[in-house]
Amino acid sequence: MFALLLGWISLSATAQARKDTTIILISNITVQLEATDALNDLYNFKFEKAEKQFRWFKQKYAWHPLPYFLLGLSEWWKIMPSTNDRSHDERFLAYMDSTIRVAEHLHDKNPEYRTEAAFFLAAAYGFKGELYSDEDRKEWRKAATAGKRALNYLEECKEKNYLSPELLFGDALYNYFSVWVRENYPALKPLLWFFPKGDKALGLRQLKEVSYNAFYTRTEAMVWLMRIWNSYENKNEQAHQLAEYLHQTYPDNPYFHRYYARMLYARGLYPEMERESKAILARIDSGMIGYEATSGRYAAFFLGQLGESRRQSEEAKKYYQIAIQYAEQSGATDSGYYLYSLIALGEIAQKQGNKAEARKYFKEVKNKAARKDEAFKDAKRRLKNMEKGD
Repeated sequence: MFALLLGWISLSATAQARKDTTIILISNITVQLEATDALNDLYNFKFEKAEKQFRWFKQKYAWHPLPYFLLGLSEWWKIMPSTNDRSHDERFLAYMDSTIRVAEHLHDKNPEYRTEAAFFLAAAYGFKGELYSDEDRKEWRKAATAGKRALNYLEECKEKNYLSPELLFGDALYNYFSVWVRENYPALKPLLWFFPKGDKALGLRQLKEVSYNAFYTRTEAMVWLMRIWNSYENKNEQAHQLAEYLHQTYPDNPYFHRYYARMLYARGLYPEMERESKAILARIDSGMIGYEATSGRYAAFFLGQLGESRRQSEEAKKYYQIAIQYAEQSGATDSGYYLYSLIALGEIAQKQGNKAEARKYFKEVKNKAARKDEAFKDAKRRLKNMEKGD
C-alpha cells in the first residue's frame, strides 16, 4: 500500500495546476465526445473497439500523451481480473513509458502545456507504481522509484491551486491513503516524514466529487470508492450500491461482475448472488473475455456456501470442488476461498461418516495455510478433535 501511495501521490501534485489561457486536451469537449464510446467499450471489456478509437487518437494527436495513456489503460484493465497473470505487463509498461516520453517532450518544449503534460507524467508513473506494488509482484524498489520521480512533479506544481475534476482524483487518493498507511503500517511512518499528512474525510469527499463530475477518471474514482467503502470504511451498503451501478453500466466487465456477486454474498442477498455467481461460471465456460479462474473461485465458493445453507450437501461439494480447481489453476492455494473450501469439504465428509476423507482435507489445509492463519488453526483443532473421538 505504501508503494501505491508513492505511485498515486503524483496525481495529487499535478492536480494543483492548470493554465487558464491554454486549451487543455483532457478537458476539451470535442475530444471527450470522441472518447465517450471508446471509454464505455474499454470498461465493458470490448477492447478491440476501444483500441480502434484510441489508435485513431494516436494518429490525430501523436504529439500528445493522451492516446498512449488510454492504450495503456486498456492493457491495465486486461490485468485487473487476474493480477497474477503477467501476460499484459509488457504492453502496459510500454504504453506508460510512451506516455512518459511524449509527455516529457511536451513538458519541456511547450510551456503552455506544461501542467497538462505533468498530469500525464504523474498518471503514468502512478499506474506503474501501482502495478509494481501489486501483491503478486511486490517490486518495491521499482515502485519506490516511480514514486520518487512523481515527487518531482509535486514540487513543480505545489504552488498552484486550481483543481479540475480530473486532476482532483490523485489529490483524493493521496489525502485518504497518506493517513491510512500511517494508521495501518506504523513501521512505514519514518518513510512518510517527507510527505505532508492528508485528510481521509476530505479524500472521500473528493473521490465522490470526481465520481460525479470527472470524465476520464470518473470510473476509476468509483472503483476506488467502492473498494475503500467495502474494505476500510465498513460502509457495505454504499459499496454494494456502487458495485451494482458499475455492473449494470458495464455488464460484461468481469471485475465489476465479481465484485457485485461478492457484495451480494456479504449482504446475504442469496437469490441475487446465486443468479450472478452461476452467470459468472457460465461465462467462464463459454470463454468470455476476462472471465477466468479468479472469478470462478469466488463464484463457486459462494455457491458452495449457499448449498450448505440449504443442506444440499452434494450441491455444496460440487461447487467447493470447482472452487478448489479454479484456485489451483490460478495458483491461489493460499487464498481463503481455497482453504475454507477444503475445510467445508472436510466437514461435509465428517458428517457423512467418511473420517479418512475428512482428515485428508484438514491435513491439506495445514499443508497449504500459514501457521498464523485462522484456517490453519481451524484445521488443526478439527484434526485434534477427531483424534479424541477415535
